[in-house]
Amino acid sequence: MMRARLTYIPVEVADQFEDFIIKRDVQILDAVKARTRDYSTLSLLKLLYQLRGNPMTFSDLYSKSKIRMKKSFLNYLHLCIDYNFVQKEAVGANMIYTITDKGRTMLNLFIHKSN
Repeated sequence: MMRARLTYIPVEVADQFEDFIIKRDVQILDAVKARTRDYSTLSLLKLLYQLRGNPMTFSDLYSKSKIRMKKSFLNYLHLCIDYNFVQKEAVGANMIYTITDKGRTMLNLFIHKSN
């Protein structure tokens, strides 16, 4: 049985993926603290959702995804890259991350039904 986990979710992501939220708690700036189910899938979706509009640098993606543990963030980011949901490209001194068509398909499978 999957255990519920407490995590921070960007408000916009929480609104799109409310099926993953068991209970919302306080909102802090642009994130909501929530008890969630299926934490791993939600973490992947948090990454993909941030990249849906524009490519991002590592730092921007890390801060906007609200995955607070850097090691966890790296694990989910590498999983997205390994499964070709995200691709990375060196641009100058920065790594730029972009969602792929496969990543967009994965994200769209979970976007809230009302959209």
